Amino acid sequence: MEVIFILIAISLILAGTFLFLFFRAMKGGQFDDNHTPAIRILFENEPKNKDKKVPSTKSK
Repeated sequence: MEVIFILIAISLILAGTFLFLFFRAMKGGQFDDNHTPAIRILFENEPKNKDKKVPSTKSK
């Protein structure tokens, strides 16, 4: 029976910690940008290696 009280205390401490971290992230502005994720797919990605030469597909 004592184990249940220990587990309840640990779970309350963890829940309080996660709640504190969530409010800290909200205050820090981590979740403020709602516009960019919606339009991110519209931006073109740049090639990772610009030095690589792409073989030409032109026929002679």
